[in-house]
Amino acid sequence: MNQRTETTAPATPSTPSTPSAPEPPSRLALLGLLLGIILATLDGTIVGTALPTIVGDLGGLGHFSWVVTAYLLTAAVSTPIWGKLGDLYGRKGNYQTSITVFLVGSVLCGLAQNMEQLIAFRALQGLGAGGLFVGAMALIGTLLPPAQAGRAQSMIGVLLPVAMIGGPLLGGFLTDQLDWRWVFYVNVPVGVAALLIVGLLVHVRGERSTARIDVAGAALLTVGILALTLLGTWGGATYDWLSPQIGSLTLLAVAALAAFARVERRAPEPVIPPRLFRDRNFTLAQVLTFLAGAAMLGAASYLPQYMQFVRGQSSTASGLLLLPLMLGMMGAQLYIGRAVGNGGGYRAYPIAGGAIATVGALALLTVDVDTATPVASALTFVLGAGLGCLLQPSLLITMNSAEPRDLGAASGTTTLLRTVGGSLGVAVLGSVYTGRVTDTVTDRLGPDGERLAGGHELTPAVLHGLPEPVRDAFRSGVTGGLHGVMAGTAVLCAATFAAAWLIREVPLRSSRTNPEPPTETGAATAD
Repeated sequence: MNQRTETTAPATPSTPSTPSAPEPPSRLALLGLLLGIILATLDGTIVGTALPTIVGDLGGLGHFSWVVTAYLLTAAVSTPIWGKLGDLYGRKGNYQTSITVFLVGSVLCGLAQNMEQLIAFRALQGLGAGGLFVGAMALIGTLLPPAQAGRAQSMIGVLLPVAMIGGPLLGGFLTDQLDWRWVFYVNVPVGVAALLIVGLLVHVRGERSTARIDVAGAALLTVGILALTLLGTWGGATYDWLSPQIGSLTLLAVAALAAFARVERRAPEPVIPPRLFRDRNFTLAQVLTFLAGAAMLGAASYLPQYMQFVRGQSSTASGLLLLPLMLGMMGAQLYIGRAVGNGGGYRAYPIAGGAIATVGALALLTVDVDTATPVASALTFVLGAGLGCLLQPSLLITMNSAEPRDLGAASGTTTLLRTVGGSLGVAVLGSVYTGRVTDTVTDRLGPDGERLAGGHELTPAVLHGLPEPVRDAFRSGVTGGLHGVMAGTAVLCAATFAAAWLIREVPLRSSRTNPEPPTETGAATAD
């Protein structure tokens, strides 16, 4: 229900507004917000185990990796834009719009008739997904202050690993039991439920601004992220790291992001306000988010390869075997959410998390071809616990460091950096993985081995039917590739340990203030 009000004097976007605080959300209303986070995170990983079947049905073997990359790219690019749109024009409607775009993209993906269509529809789906996490986070930040939002944010911390690890598991199950198209159709009932719950139960009274979105900044950010994504995807795989193509992409990324930083300093309503980074804790939280996102998605992407190719597990079973990783993250984040919600400090957790995650990654270097499957699975728990201790405090610090008017931009920034970190982590660690597999198989089998290692058509089922020497060579290669990934993960986690020592313990805000910006000449309050 909308009500019109008139203002008697103009206000600048930087002037805080002071209407009454929004009413606290019910548990069901929070569930509606959390469903959006489930959708956004789940769909980034659910397609992986279905890809071999999709390629067999639609063809387009040479472009199959873009089914994942197109989604991650558009989600990353659109995330801060959705956040800023919510700050300017209303967070509830913005969130509902992003869900609608996501659902349209999901249905179209399920109806795709060739690989080109699927990639295009995945890009549309990612465009909507960019607003799901940031929209939910901004609304939670609007309805609850950081001191009261610890438990809600710990639930978000639980949902992230559940979706990250549960995605491949659910994708394998739906593909095996129904059809790969259900990997996309499954989003529809969940998204509709989120729309209904948020529409009926989430009530936010705020003012809509007449300010305009920073188009130049959004365009430069898009170019920069696109160049970074292609750099991570092509570097060391399609092109050599020292090739002219990679050099050109590097220059383009640096130039676009440098120009973006200059534009944001001058824009009246920047997509990512530079003022956010004047707070040291906010900046450090983004560093931790970027590095932990790279480590988390890298581990979740390449551990199933070991489980399937070396240990002979099915797609579904390989997902189940990563449950210790998920449980470690869940347990850590639930504990931290409760501890901080009860008045405890948070600075010690990311320091401990960096150390534990480093030890966990190094422990996985002991995994070999003959390591028992339960042992390999159990070792992932330590890494998961460490990552949980990094991600949960980073989220709390981000929301506590941002001014109420910038909650959307702040949550958009942290989501962007986690997504870009995960995308680049998968790409760069994937380059290490592929290189080690290729080198090992080529050393053992010669030129035939190089062709085998580079063949996308090699699945665990196909490998099982090959001669024993070939199977042994490829298993050794995959194990060596996993070691390379875990070594890189250990380096990332060690960097988080070093950065976490610079965090200051700043008390969490304990009161709600209205984060919606005032208008320049008039305003409309709206749910």
